[in-house]
Amino acid sequence: MCTHRGYGAPVEIGIRELRAGLAMFVRRAAEGESIVVTQSGRPVAVLGPVDGGRADGLAELVAHGAVRAPRLRPSAEPVERERMPVDARSDVELRKVR
Repeated sequence: MCTHRGYGAPVEIGIRELRAGLAMFVRRAAEGESIVVTQSGRPVAVLGPVDGGRADGLAELVAHGAVRAPRLRPSAEPVERERMPVDARSDVELRKVR
């Protein structure tokens, strides 16, 4: 069942409906529309334009309440890294560090 959630919101369709009208849905996606594909009522994939603003993806998901925005953590001190020989065994090197 195809449902609209308002202007600019993605359309939700089931897998059967996608199969039946694949060409139409691909054309709509190419025109800029986002189409959410559901399986047993759960969203499982999004069909949209190739240049369809991946950078805005997280903001859009947060706006729809699908995810929560990441919490900003204070930056940690940089970790000192040691160079190891290519043929070094990790267990031996870890014992040396500990």
